[in-house]
Amino acid sequence: MPRPAAPRSSPQRPAPSGPLPPLLRELWRVSHAALAEAGALAFPVPCVGCGEPPAMLCARCRIELRPAVCLRVLEPGLHVWSGLPFAGVPARAIRALKSESRTPLARALAPALGEALDTAWHAAVTPGAAGPLLVPIPTSAASWRRRGVRVVELVMRRAGAPRARMLRHARRVADQRALGRAERGRNVAGSMRCDELGGASVLLVDDVVTTGATLVEASRAVVAAGGRVLGAVTVASTPRVFEPTPIRA
Repeated sequence: MPRPAAPRSSPQRPAPSGPLPPLLRELWRVSHAALAEAGALAFPVPCVGCGEPPAMLCARCRIELRPAVCLRVLEPGLHVWSGLPFAGVPARAIRALKSESRTPLARALAPALGEALDTAWHAAVTPGAAGPLLVPIPTSAASWRRRGVRVVELVMRRAGAPRARMLRHARRVADQRALGRAERGRNVAGSMRCDELGGASVLLVDDVVTTGATLVEASRAVVAAGGRVLGAVTVASTPRVFEPTPIRA
Protein backbone atom coordinates (compact mmCIF):
# COMPACT_ATOMS: atom_id res chain seq x y z
CA MET A 1 0.00 0.00 0.00
CA PRO A 2 1.57 3.38 -1.01
CA ARG A 3 2.81 5.68 1.72
CA PRO A 4 1.71 9.36 1.75
CA ALA A 5 3.89 12.45 1.60
CA ALA A 6 4.85 14.64 4.57
CA PRO A 7 2.08 16.77 6.11
CA ARG A 8 1.39 20.45 5.76
CA SER A 9 -0.51 22.63 8.21
CA SER A 10 -3.91 24.34 7.98
CA PRO A 11 -6.19 27.05 9.40
CA GLN A 12 -9.70 26.24 10.49
CA ARG A 13 -12.86 26.92 8.49
CA PRO A 14 -16.40 26.50 9.89
CA ALA A 15 -18.64 23.96 8.19
CA PRO A 16 -22.02 25.03 6.74
CA SER A 17 -24.74 24.79 9.37
CA GLY A 18 -27.62 23.63 7.18
CA PRO A 19 -28.20 20.71 4.81
CA LEU A 20 -26.64 20.99 1.34
CA PRO A 21 -27.40 19.27 -1.97
CA PRO A 22 -24.91 16.49 -2.85
CA LEU A 23 -23.00 18.59 -5.40
CA LEU A 24 -22.59 21.53 -3.00
CA ARG A 25 -21.54 19.15 -0.20
CA GLU A 26 -18.77 17.78 -2.41
CA LEU A 27 -17.69 21.28 -3.46
CA TRP A 28 -17.57 22.23 0.22
CA ARG A 29 -15.42 19.21 1.05
CA VAL A 30 -12.93 19.88 -1.75
CA SER A 31 -12.66 23.62 -1.09
CA HIS A 32 -12.34 23.05 2.67
CA ALA A 33 -9.42 20.66 2.25
CA ALA A 34 -7.70 22.83 -0.39
CA LEU A 35 -7.98 25.99 1.70
CA ALA A 36 -6.77 24.19 4.81
CA GLU A 37 -3.62 22.84 3.20
CA ALA A 38 -2.79 25.96 1.17
CA GLY A 39 -3.43 28.35 4.04
CA ALA A 40 -0.95 26.55 6.25
CA LEU A 41 1.90 27.75 4.07
CA ALA A 42 1.02 31.37 4.77
CA PHE A 43 -0.12 30.96 8.39
CA PRO A 44 2.20 28.53 10.23
CA VAL A 45 0.81 27.20 13.51
CA PRO A 46 2.48 25.60 16.53
CA CYS A 47 3.21 21.88 16.47
CA VAL A 48 0.25 19.85 17.75
CA GLY A 49 2.65 17.54 19.54
CA CYS A 50 4.90 19.90 21.49
CA GLY A 51 3.47 23.38 20.88
CA GLU A 52 6.64 24.75 19.30
CA PRO A 53 6.41 26.85 16.12
CA PRO A 54 6.49 27.07 13.17
CA ALA A 55 5.24 23.69 11.85
CA MET A 56 1.94 21.96 12.59
CA LEU A 57 3.97 18.81 13.23
CA CYS A 58 7.68 19.18 13.92
CA ALA A 59 10.30 16.61 12.88
CA ARG A 60 10.74 15.39 16.46
CA CYS A 61 7.01 14.79 16.98
CA ARG A 62 6.61 13.25 13.54
CA ILE A 63 8.87 10.44 14.74
CA GLU A 64 6.22 9.64 17.38
CA LEU A 65 3.79 8.82 14.56
CA ARG A 66 5.90 5.99 13.18
CA PRO A 67 3.65 2.91 12.93
CA ALA A 68 3.67 0.53 15.90
CA VAL A 69 0.96 -1.97 15.02
CA CYS A 70 -0.76 -3.80 17.87
CA LEU A 71 -3.60 -6.30 18.01
CA ARG A 72 -6.48 -6.59 20.42
CA VAL A 73 -9.43 -8.98 20.36
CA LEU A 74 -12.85 -7.67 21.34
CA GLU A 75 -15.24 -9.85 23.33
CA PRO A 76 -17.17 -11.26 20.32
CA GLY A 77 -13.83 -12.41 18.88
CA LEU A 78 -13.40 -9.40 16.58
CA HIS A 79 -9.69 -8.83 15.84
CA VAL A 80 -8.65 -5.17 15.70
CA TRP A 81 -5.30 -4.05 14.31
CA SER A 82 -4.22 -0.49 15.22
CA GLY A 83 -1.28 1.51 13.87
CA LEU A 84 -0.56 3.65 16.94
CA PRO A 85 -1.34 3.94 20.65
CA PHE A 86 -3.87 6.66 21.37
CA ALA A 87 -1.55 8.53 23.72
CA GLY A 88 0.92 11.40 23.62
CA VAL A 89 1.62 12.88 20.20
CA PRO A 90 -0.62 10.44 18.26
CA ALA A 91 -3.59 11.28 20.49
CA ARG A 92 -3.00 15.02 20.17
CA ALA A 93 -2.67 14.75 16.40
CA ILE A 94 -5.90 12.77 16.05
CA ARG A 95 -7.77 15.18 18.33
CA ALA A 96 -6.51 18.15 16.31
CA LEU A 97 -7.60 16.48 13.07
CA LYS A 98 -11.05 15.67 14.43
CA SER A 99 -11.83 18.63 16.68
CA GLU A 100 -9.89 21.46 15.00
CA SER A 101 -10.27 20.38 11.35
CA ARG A 102 -6.49 20.29 10.82
CA THR A 103 -6.89 18.12 7.76
CA PRO A 104 -3.20 18.06 6.69
CA LEU A 105 -2.54 15.86 9.73
CA ALA A 106 -4.31 13.05 7.86
CA ARG A 107 -1.13 12.70 5.77
CA ALA A 108 0.98 12.21 8.87
CA LEU A 109 -1.42 9.61 10.30
CA ALA A 110 -1.91 7.71 7.04
CA PRO A 111 1.26 5.56 7.30
CA ALA A 112 0.04 4.14 10.63
CA LEU A 113 -3.32 3.22 9.13
CA GLY A 114 -1.62 1.81 6.05
CA GLU A 115 0.69 -0.38 8.13
CA ALA A 116 -2.24 -1.66 10.19
CA LEU A 117 -4.18 -2.42 7.00
CA ASP A 118 -1.22 -4.32 5.55
CA THR A 119 -0.85 -6.34 8.76
CA ALA A 120 -4.56 -7.14 8.93
CA TRP A 121 -4.65 -8.10 5.26
CA HIS A 122 -1.81 -10.60 5.61
CA ALA A 123 -3.25 -12.03 8.83
CA ALA A 124 -6.92 -12.29 7.86
CA VAL A 125 -7.10 -12.73 4.10
CA THR A 126 -6.56 -16.21 2.64
CA PRO A 127 -3.88 -16.16 -0.09
CA GLY A 128 -5.52 -16.23 -3.50
CA ALA A 129 -8.91 -15.20 -2.16
CA ALA A 130 -10.72 -12.07 -3.30
CA GLY A 131 -9.73 -9.06 -1.27
CA PRO A 132 -12.19 -7.77 1.33
CA LEU A 133 -14.11 -4.53 1.12
CA LEU A 134 -12.60 -1.81 3.31
CA VAL A 135 -15.69 -0.39 5.00
CA PRO A 136 -15.29 2.81 7.04
CA ILE A 137 -17.39 3.50 10.11
CA PRO A 138 -19.91 6.16 9.00
CA THR A 139 -19.59 9.76 10.10
CA SER A 140 -22.60 11.08 11.98
CA ALA A 141 -24.57 13.96 10.50
CA ALA A 142 -23.60 16.16 13.44
CA SER A 143 -19.89 15.45 12.96
CA TRP A 144 -20.16 16.10 9.23
CA ARG A 145 -21.81 19.48 9.83
CA ARG A 146 -19.20 20.40 12.45
CA ARG A 147 -16.08 19.28 10.56
CA GLY A 148 -17.03 19.32 6.88
CA VAL A 149 -14.96 16.16 6.41
CA ARG A 150 -15.24 12.42 7.05
CA VAL A 151 -12.11 11.88 9.12
CA VAL A 152 -11.81 8.11 8.69
CA GLU A 153 -12.28 8.31 4.93
CA LEU A 154 -9.81 11.19 4.66
CA VAL A 155 -7.04 9.17 6.34
CA MET A 156 -7.92 6.16 4.18
CA ARG A 157 -7.64 8.32 1.07
CA ARG A 158 -4.22 9.62 2.16
CA ALA A 159 -3.14 6.01 2.76
CA GLY A 160 -4.22 5.03 -0.75
CA ALA A 161 -6.88 2.66 0.56
CA PRO A 162 -10.12 2.16 -1.45
CA ARG A 163 -13.30 2.87 0.48
CA ALA A 164 -16.60 1.00 0.33
CA ARG A 165 -19.24 3.18 1.96
CA MET A 166 -21.67 0.42 2.96
CA LEU A 167 -22.63 1.36 6.52
CA ARG A 168 -25.02 4.12 7.61
CA HIS A 169 -26.58 5.32 10.82
CA ALA A 170 -30.12 4.11 11.42
CA ARG A 171 -30.74 6.38 14.41
CA ARG A 172 -29.06 9.05 16.50
CA VAL A 173 -26.79 8.09 19.38
CA ALA A 174 -25.45 10.05 22.34
CA ASP A 175 -21.86 11.30 22.45
CA GLN A 176 -19.79 8.25 23.42
CA ARG A 177 -17.03 10.28 25.12
CA ALA A 178 -18.99 10.80 28.33
CA LEU A 179 -20.11 7.16 28.64
CA GLY A 180 -18.63 4.11 30.33
CA ARG A 181 -18.01 0.74 28.71
CA ALA A 182 -21.47 -0.76 29.35
CA GLU A 183 -23.23 2.52 28.51
CA ARG A 184 -21.36 2.77 25.20
CA GLY A 185 -22.53 -0.66 24.18
CA ARG A 186 -26.16 0.13 24.97
CA ASN A 187 -25.89 3.51 23.28
CA VAL A 188 -24.87 2.15 19.87
CA ALA A 189 -26.71 -1.19 19.92
CA GLY A 190 -28.85 -1.48 16.78
CA SER A 191 -27.78 1.97 15.54
CA MET A 192 -26.30 0.94 12.16
CA ARG A 193 -27.55 -0.57 8.94
CA CYS A 194 -25.52 -2.00 6.07
CA ASP A 195 -26.20 -2.38 2.36
CA GLU A 196 -26.68 -5.95 1.18
CA LEU A 197 -23.30 -7.67 0.86
CA GLY A 198 -24.15 -11.08 -0.57
CA GLY A 199 -21.39 -12.95 1.23
CA ALA A 200 -18.61 -10.40 0.63
CA SER A 201 -15.73 -10.23 3.10
CA VAL A 202 -15.16 -7.00 5.01
CA LEU A 203 -12.47 -5.22 7.00
CA LEU A 204 -13.97 -2.43 9.10
CA VAL A 205 -12.00 0.82 9.40
CA ASP A 206 -12.20 3.51 12.11
CA ASP A 207 -10.00 6.22 13.58
CA VAL A 208 -9.76 5.11 17.23
CA VAL A 209 -10.91 2.03 19.13
CA THR A 210 -11.65 2.59 22.80
CA THR A 211 -14.08 0.06 24.26
CA GLY A 212 -14.82 -1.34 20.81
CA ALA A 213 -18.59 -0.81 21.08
CA THR A 214 -18.85 1.00 17.73
CA LEU A 215 -16.86 -1.67 15.88
CA VAL A 216 -18.92 -4.45 17.46
CA GLU A 217 -22.14 -2.76 16.34
CA ALA A 218 -20.75 -2.23 12.85
CA SER A 219 -19.76 -5.90 12.71
CA ARG A 220 -23.31 -6.91 13.70
CA ALA A 221 -24.77 -4.77 10.93
CA VAL A 222 -22.39 -6.24 8.32
CA VAL A 223 -23.24 -9.81 9.32
CA ALA A 224 -26.97 -8.99 9.25
CA ALA A 225 -26.50 -7.75 5.67
CA GLY A 226 -24.92 -11.04 4.59
CA GLY A 227 -21.27 -10.01 4.94
CA ARG A 228 -18.33 -11.78 6.57
CA VAL A 229 -16.22 -9.66 8.92
CA LEU A 230 -12.52 -10.56 8.82
CA GLY A 231 -11.56 -7.97 11.42
CA ALA A 232 -11.16 -4.24 11.93
CA VAL A 233 -8.39 -1.70 11.48
CA THR A 234 -7.94 1.64 13.25
CA VAL A 235 -5.41 4.45 13.21
CA ALA A 236 -4.99 4.17 16.97
CA SER A 237 -6.09 2.22 20.03
CA THR A 238 -6.63 3.51 23.54
CA PRO A 239 -4.03 1.74 25.68
CA ARG A 240 -5.61 2.36 29.09
CA VAL A 241 -8.61 0.17 28.26
CA PHE A 242 -6.68 -2.97 27.41
CA GLU A 243 -3.22 -4.50 27.19
CA PRO A 244 -2.33 -4.56 23.48
CA THR A 245 -0.33 -7.28 21.80
CA PRO A 246 2.52 -5.70 19.80
CA ILE A 247 3.01 -7.00 16.27
CA ARG A 248 6.67 -7.57 15.49
CA ALA A 249 8.01 -7.65 11.96
